[in-house]
Amino acid sequence: MSGNWTEQHIPDQHGRVAIVTGANTGLGFETARMLAARGAAVVLAVRDVAKGRQAAARITGDVTVQALDLASLDSIRSAAADLRAAHPRIDLLINNAGVMYTPRQTTADGFELQFGTNHLGHFALTGLLLDRLLPVPGSRVVTVSSAGHRIRAAIHFDDLQWERSYSRVAAYGQAKLANLMFTYELQRRLAPFGTTVAVAAHPGVSNTELARNTPAALRLPVTWLAPLLTQKAEMGALPTLRAATDPAVTGGQYYGPGNRGEFRGYPKLVASSPDSHDRAVQQRLWTVSEELTGVTSSAVTPQPRNS
Repeated sequence: MSGNWTEQHIPDQHGRVAIVTGANTGLGFETARMLAARGAAVVLAVRDVAKGRQAAARITGDVTVQALDLASLDSIRSAAADLRAAHPRIDLLINNAGVMYTPRQTTADGFELQFGTNHLGHFALTGLLLDRLLPVPGSRVVTVSSAGHRIRAAIHFDDLQWERSYSRVAAYGQAKLANLMFTYELQRRLAPFGTTVAVAAHPGVSNTELARNTPAALRLPVTWLAPLLTQKAEMGALPTLRAATDPAVTGGQYYGPGNRGEFRGYPKLVASSPDSHDRAVQQRLWTVSEELTGVTSSAVTPQPRNS
């Protein structure tokens, strides 16, 4: 398409059900708000239900709130059960929630917090909801990654939980790289069905609460550069919204801000790092993620060929 893709390009969403994780603030809130404004029935899947209700009150449209703590497999399973009971069909699952640059902490299940929340939590949620998406033509799973997937990023299979040593920047890089690898492997598994696609997006550098744990050494430079590099959450949400709603989107694509450096700007198709396309690592990460979460998406598990 020619011109800048804006909120006005979001097609009518009446009759569609959208689940947005981390939707009580920042990018998730703006994503939910704009989808509801176009007529979608939107579920704010949030850790803090009280804040979720406050957010829902600020959105015009069909909006409900679902308790979901991505740092707890028990919470994820409970939320998935609630969502399955309430919604026989799901059109959009937007894996938006995340934590960034946190001091080393672990989830309720002992996973390093950034990897456990950003990747494993969404991996499990997606697997538990996938059979609600697969029968729905045009359904999508959109996972929000970051330009951070290029920064000191690798999948450390020998120490996924950072038990030997910890770098909050490298751990974030691993988690965001995992988001992309999950998307690409999921798309490969979804392709034979022809109904659901997996797409990724990143918001550039957006002015949200996510950066509150920025390391002290980076805080001052970030503060100085913020007016030049950052954009409002409404703009940062547009790549996700384009990935979720643009009819021209195809599975396995990655959307981000279009300006130089992808810090800000209107959304366009962008490229992820060469490492993110390593198919062997994608497949290994999928297998390990199944083992860690106990969630196996049998519907999209490749069947062994008959000899």
